[in-house]
Amino acid sequence: MAILMDVAALEAFFATAFPQMNAGGQHYTITSVAENTATIRLDPDHRHLRPGDTVSGPTLFALADFAAYAVILAHIGPVALAVTTNMTINFLRKPALGPILGTAQILKLGKRLAVIDIAVTSGEALVAQATATYSIPPR
Repeated sequence: MAILMDVAALEAFFATAFPQMNAGGQHYTITSVAENTATIRLDPDHRHLRPGDTVSGPTLFALADFAAYAVILAHIGPVALAVTTNMTINFLRKPALGPILGTAQILKLGKRLAVIDIAVTSGEALVAQATATYSIPPR
């Protein structure tokens, strides 16, 4: 499957279409795009924490959703109206404070639906696993 948007193109698209993602500092960075996969790095700060000094569940969910969206757009181009229709996440363990990666892999990319598996890791540990379904608008 051909890659239509590389890291630089995705970063430019998200900076324009979703400037709120990195409001107040560069927290999310697209680190890689390859065939059927993309990885987003989150560098959390105090806004991403919950009591107990751990990264919050909603923050991990956002990272997984962002990674899924990035891998889809990398393969279909800048389709801003591709939207999440379903997402399930399993929180497996408390992430360590520090960088967290969301690595998304395409399971199915059709004309109207995409299904993505996302591994959220902290260091070497898998801290969450998500599955997302996206609706792709007709061209």
